[in-house]
Amino acid sequence: MVRPISTRDPVGEQFRSKRSVNLRTLGALAAWLLAAWVLMAPLRAQEATASLHGVVTDRDGSVCEGAQVSLAVGSESKSVLSDDQGRYSFGSLPSGPYKMTVSGKGFAAQTITGVLAGGESRELPAVVLLVTSSSQVTVTADLEEIAAAQLQIEEQQRILGVFPNFYISYAKNAAPLTTKQKYQLAWRSQIDPMSFVFTGITAGVEQSNNTPASWGQTKSGFAKRYAAAYGDGLTDTFLAGAILPSLFHQDPRYFYKGTGTVRSRIWYALSSAVICRTDSGQRQFNYSGLMGDLASAGLSNLYYPADDRNGFGLTLRNLAIGKATQAAQNILQEFVIKRFTPKVAKDSSLKP
Repeated sequence: MVRPISTRDPVGEQFRSKRSVNLRTLGALAAWLLAAWVLMAPLRAQEATASLHGVVTDRDGSVCEGAQVSLAVGSESKSVLSDDQGRYSFGSLPSGPYKMTVSGKGFAAQTITGVLAGGESRELPAVVLLVTSSSQVTVTADLEEIAAAQLQIEEQQRILGVFPNFYISYAKNAAPLTTKQKYQLAWRSQIDPMSFVFTGITAGVEQSNNTPASWGQTKSGFAKRYAAAYGDGLTDTFLAGAILPSLFHQDPRYFYKGTGTVRSRIWYALSSAVICRTDSGQRQFNYSGLMGDLASAGLSNLYYPADDRNGFGLTLRNLAIGKATQAAQNILQEFVIKRFTPKVAKDSSLKP
């Protein structure tokens, strides 16, 4: 029996079957890749954007709240205000060159430029705003007015309402005295009626002790003692309280602390006998006070008789005694005298 010849090709059919399966698999894989590419597009865009942030301060390092921060990157422009910490932030920025401008009322505008890379998060150095020249003039004028108001209060301060207590400031934020105001305070203290009373008491004690002996105990001797005692106070007050403080830019006043532990206040009072405040508000060795006392002692040799002139050693001892006395007075100022000074304003914290 003759069998019919089959036209079927088993090898070819198997090849065609495998190829069909492979094509279907490749098609499905391509579909998945396309879908993943579409779904990942927003993430790719987010990764490519950049951010810019930083802080705005003034020249003293204090943060500036409410500063206007404007940014231009490519065709985009944004603007924000610095927060209560002085910080600003820009997000979702394209890559490329940028220009940022920071400004505030009374401050000169600052401009910063640079180039952002895709996906970069950049923290810029602190932007320091500087006061404009016109604003600086205004501030200086205000300080002088505040110092004048505070000085007027100080010139009314009297212990028990009688004894002058001019060279102490109870203001929490005392403005520095100008040169004119330092001379004004020295002159005011020297022409105060109690200054003449104290000078008379000093001359009277020396008259009773017949010191210096060469002046005798006559009316003429009392007049010489009175003039010499007033001269001592005059030269010391102006040299240590006006002339040298103006040259060294130091303040001759004692600044009441009033806060802190008892130990810290005592230490502050003691150190203030040789440490003073500068016109810029810093603590510094009191060159003007020390040199003023020495110069005043030297000048006294011009009008005291030869048998009563102080040698250099005695002058230094007297200077040491004077500084110790001043330290004791400062402690009294810190803990006692304010209670007995009725003209101290309830709020003398005029703020510059």
